[in-house]
Amino acid sequence: MKFCSFSSGSDGNCYLISTDTCGILVDAGISVKTIKKDLERISYPLKKIYAIFVTHDHYDHIASVGTLGEVYHIPVYSTKQILDGVNRCYKVTEKLYGSRHHFEKGETVSIGDLRITSFQVYHDSTDCVGYHIEQEGAPEHNITIATDLGHINSEAIPFLIQANNLVIESNYDEEMLLQGPYPLFLKQRILSQSGHLANHVTARFLAENNQSHWKNIFFCHLSNKNNTPERVEYMVGRMYDECCVPQEQRPNFIILPRTKPIDVVEL
Repeated sequence: MKFCSFSSGSDGNCYLISTDTCGILVDAGISVKTIKKDLERISYPLKKIYAIFVTHDHYDHIASVGTLGEVYHIPVYSTKQILDGVNRCYKVTEKLYGSRHHFEKGETVSIGDLRITSFQVYHDSTDCVGYHIEQEGAPEHNITIATDLGHINSEAIPFLIQANNLVIESNYDEEMLLQGPYPLFLKQRILSQSGHLANHVTARFLAENNQSHWKNIFFCHLSNKNNTPERVEYMVGRMYDECCVPQEQRPNFIILPRTKPIDVVEL
């Protein structure tokens, strides 16, 4: 199983999980042109994308979902509420009809040799889910994706703990947010239980719950105005030091760029 982030942030989110047999996208918040270019860069054909799984209906996660679903005939999976929300989004000009597949929280579906299970997360969208993805016949190859979390909720924790690889939000540095240019209502939204995760919250959860089987931790959805990779690195190191986790027992930490693709990572 392999993982590649094409984009991660408020300008667009899109992740590829692939095997030799097939691939899926989690979210498609960038243009079809960019997705095709990013796939070509890693020599992965669009025809091997068997499905798209949508986390929620904010535009930075769904920009090209309609086109990929209806024009390119790639099945789009999510909860009924999220798919209805996609169709209500005025920016999505190509609405989902024949390509939509309802996939409710707690259910598992098989796409090629991938098994995908959804779970509840909380964010101020119509509905919001995370995904746990594993390869059939090789359950040790797995990844949990939990982006846009207002808080680390009880439904998500088991999937975060059991996974060997995590994509988890580390959206803002609290000091930068509070002292930054955002209006008060927006700061309150981000800080709320249905907003986004702060660096110290994500880092403390990881350090306090460090697992020997964690291989890669990918930090996603960094704010352009209220965060930096250096702030994430500092907070993660600080929390792991406070929890006395030795360096050799820490997973590989990777901070995902907001607008650039990364190299393919073998999970």
